[in-house]
Amino acid sequence: MPLPIIPILLAGGAGTRLWPVSRDALPKQFLPLVGNRSTYQETLLRVQDPMFGPPIVITGPNFHFFARRQAEEVGVEATVVIEPLQRDSAPAIAAATAVARVRDPDAVVLALAADHIILDAPQFRATCLAGREAADAGRIVTFGIKPAEPKTSYGYILPGEALGGNGVHAVKSFVEKPDAATAARYVRNGYLWNSGNFLFRADVLLSELKRLEPAMAEAIDAAVAQASSDLGFLRLQPEAFARAPQKSIDYAVMEKTDRAAVVAGDFRWSDIGSWDALFDITPHDTAGNVVQGPAVIMDATGCVVHSEGQLVTAIGVKDLVVVSTSDAVMVVPRARSQDVRELVAKLKASKRPEATNHKRVHRPWGYYESIVTGERFQVKRIVVIPGGVLSLQRHRHRAEHWVVVHGTAEVTIGDQIHTVHENESVYIPISSVHRMANKGKIPLELIEVQTGSYLGEDDIERIEDIYKRS
Repeated sequence: MPLPIIPILLAGGAGTRLWPVSRDALPKQFLPLVGNRSTYQETLLRVQDPMFGPPIVITGPNFHFFARRQAEEVGVEATVVIEPLQRDSAPAIAAATAVARVRDPDAVVLALAADHIILDAPQFRATCLAGREAADAGRIVTFGIKPAEPKTSYGYILPGEALGGNGVHAVKSFVEKPDAATAARYVRNGYLWNSGNFLFRADVLLSELKRLEPAMAEAIDAAVAQASSDLGFLRLQPEAFARAPQKSIDYAVMEKTDRAAVVAGDFRWSDIGSWDALFDITPHDTAGNVVQGPAVIMDATGCVVHSEGQLVTAIGVKDLVVVSTSDAVMVVPRARSQDVRELVAKLKASKRPEATNHKRVHRPWGYYESIVTGERFQVKRIVVIPGGVLSLQRHRHRAEHWVVVHGTAEVTIGDQIHTVHENESVYIPISSVHRMANKGKIPLELIEVQTGSYLGEDDIERIEDIYKRS
C-alpha cells in the first residue's frame, strides 16, 4: 500500500481579473464563486480521501487566519505555512514541498492551485492514481486537460512518448497562450490545456530546483530551516525567502527539466481566471445567461450577471458581464474580460480604495464593514467569532458607542470589565484603553458608532494583541 499523497494548496494569489468581487484584500480563492463554498474549501474537500494525507496550505501574511478558519468550517485540519511575500509559484511550491519532506522524507506531493474549479472529484482522483506510478518513478507529472474548445487564455502541452499504460506521456513541449488560429491547430493536433497542477516526489522536485535554480533552492532551504512556529502557523524566515528569485514553477523547472510528464485529466476544470471563464463552467439559464444573486433580466443572452446584494436589472443586452457589489459596479463585454486586470491597474494608479479593499474587512477575530460615513461620524457593523478578542487599544481622535444586537460582549474599559448583552450598549471615551472579546459560543454582532475629528483605521494604538499584529 503506497504512502498517502501529501496535498499542498497554493492560496496566495490575487485574482484581479475577477474584480470587483476578488480584490487584493480578499482574493478569489476564499470566495464562493460557484456554490456556497469557496474554491479553497472545495479544493480541501477534494483531497479528503484515504489516498491523501493531511494538507499543507501556503498563503500570505494577510490570509493565514482566514485560511485556517475556512478549513475549520469544512472540518479539515491543515498545516498553514505563511510566505512573507509573494515570489510566484516556484518558491511557494518549493517551500511547501520542503515542509512536506520534513514530515515524510519519502513524500509524494500533489501541488494544487486553491483558486481552480474541478467539478468531477472522482475523475480527478482517478487521474491522481494514473499519475502516481510515474511520480514514484521520478517524473514530475503535470495534469493536462483535454480541451473542450480552442481557448486562448490557457497555456498548452504537447504530449510525447507514452510512459507505461496509465495514459501518462513524456512532455514534448510547453507552449504559451496562443492566438485563436494557433489554439485551433493545437486542439486538432492533440495538445492539452496546462492546468498548473503537479504530482511529484518531494526529493525529485527539490533536486531539480537545486540543479536548475540554485539561488532559489538555497533561499528556500534557509527559509524553511529557519522557519518559526507562530500561533500554530509555520512562518517562513522572511529575509531568506525574499532572496528567492520571483518565477513561476513552469519557468523555473517544468520548461527546463527532462523529468516532465503529463497525464490527461478527463474532468471539468477551470482556473476561473476571468468572468468569461466563470461563464464557461457555470450552469446557464434557458437564454444562455449566468445569473447569480438578486437580478431580473429580459431579452438578454450570453450574459454574466452577478450581484452581491442590490437588485440588478438588464434589458435587451448580449454577451455582457455585469457585476455589482456593495461599493462598485462593473460592465464589460464578455469578450474583453481579460482587460479587467488593466482596469484594476488604472484604479490603483488613481488610488481608489475599491481597487484593493472590500467594504467588509476581515480580521483574525472576525470582520467589520462600514455602513455609512459622514463628517465626524461613521457607523460600522462588527462581527466577532466565538473566542475572538480585539486588541487592547486606544484612539486619540474618536469616541465609540457599541450596541450589541446578537450575543454577549465582554468589554474592558480602563480597569473595568463590563458584560454587555443584546439590546445593551456601552460608551468608549476618547483615549480610553479598551478591548472587546466574545467569550460565548455564538458569533457576537454589534453596531459601532464612531464620532470625532479623525476616523481613519490608523488611529489605533495597539497596546496588546493576542494575534501579534503591530
